[in-house]
Amino acid sequence: MKKIFVLTGEPSGDKLASKVIGQLKSSKSDIEYLSVGGEHLKALGIKSLYDLKEVTYLGFTRVLLNIFKIKKKINETVNKIIEFKPDILFSVDSPDFTLRVAEKVKKINPNIKTIHFVAPQVWVWREHRVKKLKSFLDHVLLLFPFEKKYFDKENIQSTFTGHPLLENDEKSKIDISQIIRDHKKIISIFSGSRQSEIDILLPILIDFIKMMNEKYKDIFYVFHSTSELNRLVQDKLIKQGFKNCGSISDEKIKSQVLKSSTFAVAKSGTISLEICNAKVPSIIIYKMNSINFLIVKMLVKVKYANIINIAANEEIIPELLQSNCNSKNIFNKVDSFFENNQSMQNQIDKSQEVIKNFKTNQSSKIAASVLINSF
Repeated sequence: MKKIFVLTGEPSGDKLASKVIGQLKSSKSDIEYLSVGGEHLKALGIKSLYDLKEVTYLGFTRVLLNIFKIKKKINETVNKIIEFKPDILFSVDSPDFTLRVAEKVKKINPNIKTIHFVAPQVWVWREHRVKKLKSFLDHVLLLFPFEKKYFDKENIQSTFTGHPLLENDEKSKIDISQIIRDHKKIISIFSGSRQSEIDILLPILIDFIKMMNEKYKDIFYVFHSTSELNRLVQDKLIKQGFKNCGSISDEKIKSQVLKSSTFAVAKSGTISLEICNAKVPSIIIYKMNSINFLIVKMLVKVKYANIINIAANEEIIPELLQSNCNSKNIFNKVDSFFENNQSMQNQIDKSQEVIKNFKTNQSSKIAASVLINSF
């Protein structure tokens, strides 16, 4: 029986991996899997070596503070992969963790095929890393078409798949009337998939909701949380005594709530693509500690944080980062959109023009076929 080890480093990677592996399982059942994964891979019946929280660290300072733990976890993971003897190591995103593991695995056992999904964003920073990837990666799967030139230049085998989160979702609709009552407008809020993000952004978002509640009486705010952090978010909202807030973690319900939303406020990340795909106007927020921000500022080469804005080379989706990420600014931006419905439609139209270049509508199928053909 063929074997695949699926290696992720955070919840968003776990979700992407599950899209591909779900497709693979439906077309080829005689494969044994093991992983470092989260709730999405677990739902497919794939065992994880340990909890993703053990390797999910946000920011340079937290990584430095936990460097010995991380190194120990990398070595432990490498040993378990070698012991499992997979035909393919399928690593997904989180390059600072997954690619370090992949490099060590390849050195120990060059016969293990290494396929990485979500190319390191060399167009944002660390362009020199492409050369190094050639020594230990057999194939790179690309989310965006403009990435291919970087890998072709170094003769690294790569395939543009498109983004799995932009695939047409034809699942049946779910009734959310019990969650959102009284025909209220919905604002979807994405405060992060890591506790460190929640700790920073949730207090700001709570103050933003208080400001909105003074002006708007017909809005219900839905926090889209992971199953692990859902209770934490709910408890903090309950403490505020909000009657028009809730937190959800079920993926099918989250998808339906997003599609039914009037607006979204989201932390910077891949979620912005899902929001755009749902044709929901939004703003992007993010905040990290000052030291991390200074380091990022020195390394990053692009003008914007959001992939839509980067691809368009203009700020289609407003970005409120660092000192600009405060409740007053978030309120002002959202309020200005609500005061001008045409501005919402303009954003939707422009973002649709951008993401059509990232869509193949068969991303998972393309990625799965690369895995199958690598046996």
